[in-house]
Amino acid sequence: MKKYYLLVICLGAVFNALATQNTTEELVSFKEKINHAIVKFEQTKREHWSYTVSRYEDEEGDITSSIEQYSPQSSEGWFLKQINGQQPTKKQTKAFAKKKNKQSNKTKQENNIQLSLRELINQQSLSLISTDDKHIVMAFDVDWKKLGKDSIGKLQGKLRYQKEKQFIEKISIWNNAEFSPMFTAKITDLAVTFTFLQINEAVLSKQYEMRMKGTFAYFTEINETSLDSFSDYLYKAN
Repeated sequence: MKKYYLLVICLGAVFNALATQNTTEELVSFKEKINHAIVKFEQTKREHWSYTVSRYEDEEGDITSSIEQYSPQSSEGWFLKQINGQQPTKKQTKAFAKKKNKQSNKTKQENNIQLSLRELINQQSLSLISTDDKHIVMAFDVDWKKLGKDSIGKLQGKLRYQKEKQFIEKISIWNNAEFSPMFTAKITDLAVTFTFLQINEAVLSKQYEMRMKGTFAYFTEINETSLDSFSDYLYKAN
């Protein structure tokens, strides 16, 4: 009987070791897939795509909206189609073009990557939440320099990887503690969502949403919602 129990214990230890090994190998494989998806995003030449973006912003009840169009073959690049539900005036169109040209010049200096997934996603911290035939869902730590040093350790992230087309389909970020992105500013609630789509091998933005609450200069309330939706993608070769 003692020999039987000893055999059971030994077999249990072997099975546990094998299960741990398989889990570790699976996690390594998933991490490799995520890194490949990040490389795919980095290699997408977004400057060759024309598209339309619909923007909505609510700052403490002050609501603004616009519909903008980008065309890489146009000398202006950006065109303002609508602002706050109305056709823009010449003055608004001129101011918009000036603002966009300034932003475009800055983007070129940053190698055309406005959103760095490699910076956003701490790949070493990736852990598995769930997996099925279509998706892999993983959690990760967020080190987003844009939100300041005080945000480090106070942000969590989750991503959804689409297995068939092998790209990151969605990223969600939220805070688990209050943080200060700059002097006199405190963020109590933050929720950011990025969704993407893939056309051929190009990974492009589908939607960006941010909800943020807090205070600025101790007394001014921060209560912002912004939503950018991208559509009508068309590749424009040089």
